[in-house]
Amino acid sequence: MTYVVTEPCVKCRYTDCAIVCPVEAFRLDEEMLVIDPDTCIDCDVCVPECPVEAIFPEDKVPEEWSHYTQLNAEKAPNLPVISEKLDPLC
Repeated sequence: MTYVVTEPCVKCRYTDCAIVCPVEAFRLDEEMLVIDPDTCIDCDVCVPECPVEAIFPEDKVPEEWSHYTQLNAEKAPNLPVISEKLDPLC
């Protein structure tokens, strides 16, 4: 299982979650962050750090955001790693 960044992160993009990730699984998109499922170690440390509650375990992603599981997996390999705090977009 991996964790997935969902809709609340879009056009918000807080990076609090990324800076606590021990394996640098977060990737930076223009509008949001995504998690690389091949890197994520399912440690759960990012979840409480997300101020907009956008991160879910893969098997608990709300139905209306289920497409974000595939979106994270598809986008992650082509995006740069984010491991530093940036100003949010919102």
